[in-house]
Amino acid sequence: MTLTSCLVIFVMPLYHTVMLTLFLSPDEMTVARLPADAPIPAWAMAAPFFSITRTPDELSILCPAAQTPAGIRAERGWRCLQVAGPLDFSLVGVLASLLSPLREAGVSVFVLSTYDTDYVLVKETHLSRALASLRAAGHEIKEDQQEFRGDPDLREVDE
Repeated sequence: MTLTSCLVIFVMPLYHTVMLTLFLSPDEMTVARLPADAPIPAWAMAAPFFSITRTPDELSILCPAAQTPAGIRAERGWRCLQVAGPLDFSLVGVLASLLSPLREAGVSVFVLSTYDTDYVLVKETHLSRALASLRAAGHEIKEDQQEFRGDPDLREVDE
């Protein structure tokens, strides 16, 4: 009879080490797709928060659902979580700390990064599960609609 040894290693997930404050947008968002050579439509820029990305394959638009006309190829029903920023470019693990618990909860995401911060969008139908998983991971969620654009005390202002 042989005796086999087994070594079990427990690894603490990275997301337990990076605690973040997130602001929940009050608006339903849409991710729309237009042809790569399409002009940027005025409706895409009609709200205070939007993002437009052009690649050789597409023109992708993130904007409030209320701004997106009917008949546009779009994925609707997203809610947006803004990471309190600005974030230093040397930070490591910011998105991993958010995406790991969402993955474990079975929540798909759409992610957008800007110079100052990151945005994680989840489907409205999975919002409760997403918020619960993020809170369980130690993140703070602020649901006051006035805070979505960020805490003015955390922003650097160029004068």
